[in-house]
Amino acid sequence: MINLTEKAAEQVKQFISGQQESYEGIRLSVHAGGCSGFEYKMQLERTERDGDQIIKSSDFNIYIDEQSLIYLSGTEIDFVESSTGAGFEFKNPNSKGSCGCGESFSV
Repeated sequence: MINLTEKAAEQVKQFISGQQESYEGIRLSVHAGGCSGFEYKMQLERTERDGDQIIKSSDFNIYIDEQSLIYLSGTEIDFVESSTGAGFEFKNPNSKGSCGCGESFSV
């Protein structure tokens, strides 16, 4: 299961509602890349794809492909703000390490 904190869910909801086009939710995925081996990707999504795991919230859906779900299972996503910027933070129990900026991880 993937969990978004209230703050992260609110940011996603605001971002979706601010778009001119209609979106059903977000897609979370993991791709090879980054300095530690894998990168997180979050993008707006209009509809599900074959094989997607769908997590429904009251305001939007979270779509995750089967391969990414292996790496994301148990992950908590928060939205953090600091003096240097703001963004989504992934707390992934499957990660064995990450790069200094936190944008990529290893398993």
